[in-house]
Amino acid sequence: MSSSIQLLIGRVLMSIIFITAGYGKLGGVEGTAGYMASMGIPLPSITVWLVIALELLGGIAILVGFFTRYVSWALAAFCLLAGYLAHYQPDDQMQMISFMKNLAIAGGFLVLAVHGPGTLSVDARRK
Repeated sequence: MSSSIQLLIGRVLMSIIFITAGYGKLGGVEGTAGYMASMGIPLPSITVWLVIALELLGGIAILVGFFTRYVSWALAAFCLLAGYLAHYQPDDQMQMISFMKNLAIAGGFLVLAVHGPGTLSVDARRK
């Protein structure tokens, strides 16, 4: 299988979680903002919209390979921050598994940032 096909499959798989998470938050913005407030995240009624935009638009950008390197860096940072704020609970094994999954996803985005989206992407067409 060509590397371009593999990168496309990787982008599809990595984008699914962000597109569905961002879309899902649209149905419960107030609840998500409340959850953010309970974790001590500042300005949760504004932050929730920034998170929704990053997840939805970032997920779509990764899916189609648009500004892939920049979006990959942003989503890697988001995964690290969200993992730490929401899941880093050493006494709770399930939360630590979620934390480690966030670390793995961030690692995948860093690899994508270095290697780019491949030829089957909007970025490749823009060159």
